Amino acid sequence: MAGERGPWGVDSEAEEFFTEFYPRLAGWCRGLVDDDATAHDIASEAFTRLWSRWRTVDRPESYLFSVAANLVKDHWRAREHERSAVRGLLAGRREHAPAADQGFDLRSLVEALPKRLRVPVLLYYYAGLPVSEIAAVLHRRPNTVKGDLHQARERLRTALRGLHEIST
Repeated sequence: MAGERGPWGVDSEAEEFFTEFYPRLAGWCRGLVDDDATAHDIASEAFTRLWSRWRTVDRPESYLFSVAANLVKDHWRAREHERSAVRGLLAGRREHAPAADQGFDLRSLVEALPKRLRVPVLLYYYAGLPVSEIAAVLHRRPNTVKGDLHQARERLRTALRGLHEIST
């Protein structure tokens, strides 16, 4: 029954939710970050933020994946700053030194999308949430989310074509 306390002092409903969704969220995060520890850190932080709002969140799964998507984005940004600094040090300069291969992976291209497009992409393609759930959590209409996904795909397609032309 909702509201009943489990052995860890949280609602049994929350414990069941954690048991069901933590492995899925951690696995999703692992697909987006470099190592298991970081994936578990992000998943744990997302759950911590969910617990602080457990009683007020209408769609906990959508909220959880949205928070995790933002935490993944923050992780990517921090990693890029680290890589840029290392490249600069190796090149003997303080300014940004280009990567040796001048290539970009899809993760970098997704990260470069504006937040308005990036978050729906992460939630749809990486978390597997349906458009209706994404629309609800982002407070947008489903057709707006579909349009954002289309625009994001077009931007990614253009970026990938440009990278292919540079490398050939």
